[in-house]
Amino acid sequence: MKETAILLTHVSQLLTLRGNVAPRRGSRMSELGIIPDGAVLIVSGKIAAVGTTDELGRQLKSWVPQVRAPQLGANLGNSEPPVEIDCSNKVVLPGFVDSHTHPVFTTPRLIDFEKRISGASYEEIAEAGGGIRASLRGVRESSEDQLAAHVLKALDEMAAHGTTTVEAKSGYGLSFEDEINSLEAIRLAGEQWKGTLVPTLLGGHVVPPEYREDPEKYVGIICDQMIPYVAEEHFDGTAGQYKLAACVDVFCERGAFTADQSVRILRAAVANGLKTRIHVGQLTHTELALFAEFNLSSVDHLDHLADADIAWLAQTDTIATLLPAANYFLGLGTFPPARKLIDSGVAVALATDYNPGTSPTTSMPFVLSLACTHMKMSPAEAITAATFNGACALGLQDRKGSLAPGKDADIAIFDASDYRELPYWFGVNRCWKTLLNGRELAVDQR
Repeated sequence: MKETAILLTHVSQLLTLRGNVAPRRGSRMSELGIIPDGAVLIVSGKIAAVGTTDELGRQLKSWVPQVRAPQLGANLGNSEPPVEIDCSNKVVLPGFVDSHTHPVFTTPRLIDFEKRISGASYEEIAEAGGGIRASLRGVRESSEDQLAAHVLKALDEMAAHGTTTVEAKSGYGLSFEDEINSLEAIRLAGEQWKGTLVPTLLGGHVVPPEYREDPEKYVGIICDQMIPYVAEEHFDGTAGQYKLAACVDVFCERGAFTADQSVRILRAAVANGLKTRIHVGQLTHTELALFAEFNLSSVDHLDHLADADIAWLAQTDTIATLLPAANYFLGLGTFPPARKLIDSGVAVALATDYNPGTSPTTSMPFVLSLACTHMKMSPAEAITAATFNGACALGLQDRKGSLAPGKDADIAIFDASDYRELPYWFGVNRCWKTLLNGRELAVDQR
């Protein structure tokens, strides 16, 4: 069978993010591994070689059966000469890894939007029946196919902005049946999308209305029904992976789940062999050391932190995932303390928090802009946070987040000659093409 080969040439700035240290922290977050006049060879969805255009040109001058892709073992002689894409005046970088999204919903929350403009707080809106619970009805009344179609549409929008890997949470069904249906919708959308989708069970988003008087009963449903079903009955031993979810998340916050309830949910996840992450510190402070037993993949939001929390994080490989688009949309005057986190040695990632209530954006470049303007991250730090460290948050750093031989060919090409333009321009999409696992080229996406 003929193998498909693609050669990107004359890249103005090729951002490789090469290097094996994971996760990136401190000064390492500014190291982008830039190659001027760069080139990338892609064979069968994998990166085969990275270097300058001259270097790869010399390697590929004789396209013969004995030529082999470095560290890949792909016989280039079984392929036609590569399709060349001229990337002059372009920036090429690893595809964005959006490590925190909530795509399973049906309609925007416009009433919440208007109430917030009029001065209502997040918690006041929730108490009035808005907020997360407002999305519950649409999800419960929709079929798996309908939900999957919405998820797939969002994924395509994300890819058009340069995103190639997405973590997707359930969390708007809030019953056993509807949370499983949401995860099935994510699975179905992932089968149709060319990028990489990582599902997460977020049954612990908020307590649904029918259990408001007995939240412990709902916690029991999460721990004793949802988590075991996802972990035990839907593990694909042949593929060595979970079909529905590999991770459990919980929203530890006033109005959602207490620290004790969150610990109970996370312990159930660990007992069933699932990874853990947590929404924490968005509206109020919760001591992060309370969750020290879990080896959390990430702690997300972190608007409210104490110095002790930052010191604790700096000693772990847990990723601090910051979500500034939510702060922007909520009209908050403060943002997560990214500068203090990075300067203290914490590994920081960025994600969109795409959801209908607090962050209805699919654009990682917009998040980069917010990170630079409102959290004082440098453009290089923001790019690292949105690519390699995001991959670390999902445990995919061996495949995603940097451009090196053997890695998945997830690549974003931007119509810019300098990487600092990515956060500089906002409100427009300057992503020119996106390669998702090297298999699909989205052309002229602007």
